[in-house]
Amino acid sequence: MVEPVLMGHSPAKVDDKGRLKIPSSFRKIIEDKFGSDCFITSMDGERALIYPMPVWYEFQGRISKVPSTSTAKTKLLEKVNYFGQVGTIDAQGRVLIPTILRNVAGIAEDVVVIGNTDHLIVWNGEKIQQRMTETPLTNDDWKELELHGV
Repeated sequence: MVEPVLMGHSPAKVDDKGRLKIPSSFRKIIEDKFGSDCFITSMDGERALIYPMPVWYEFQGRISKVPSTSTAKTKLLEKVNYFGQVGTIDAQGRVLIPTILRNVAGIAEDVVVIGNTDHLIVWNGEKIQQRMTETPLTNDDWKELELHGV
């Protein structure tokens, strides 16, 4: 049997206090598989990334293998730590999106939550529509994916 993964999308709401109500189908998988602690961040300021804490620790482990002299590592850590904070999914299924990230990415009220295998991506509804239009999958993209067996 294949383990459930986070996939698909769902509209969601962010309340006045900045808490995202995680769609129930995503919440169940996250809590059953990983627990309720998570790290909320961004790598580009365009969208929020919600990593279950075990997934984030695994990512941190891969980052730790990059030499400390790496400029790319420094830039990545600056971004994820600037936008990031540890959070917990509360009993109502809400998680607080960091204020700086809500402001920069425009994450307020109606958002779109996308499952990305082991973490969630939260987009401002207008931004994700624009991205879908402006960044289609090209033949070169398909060729690259074929190299990986897709």
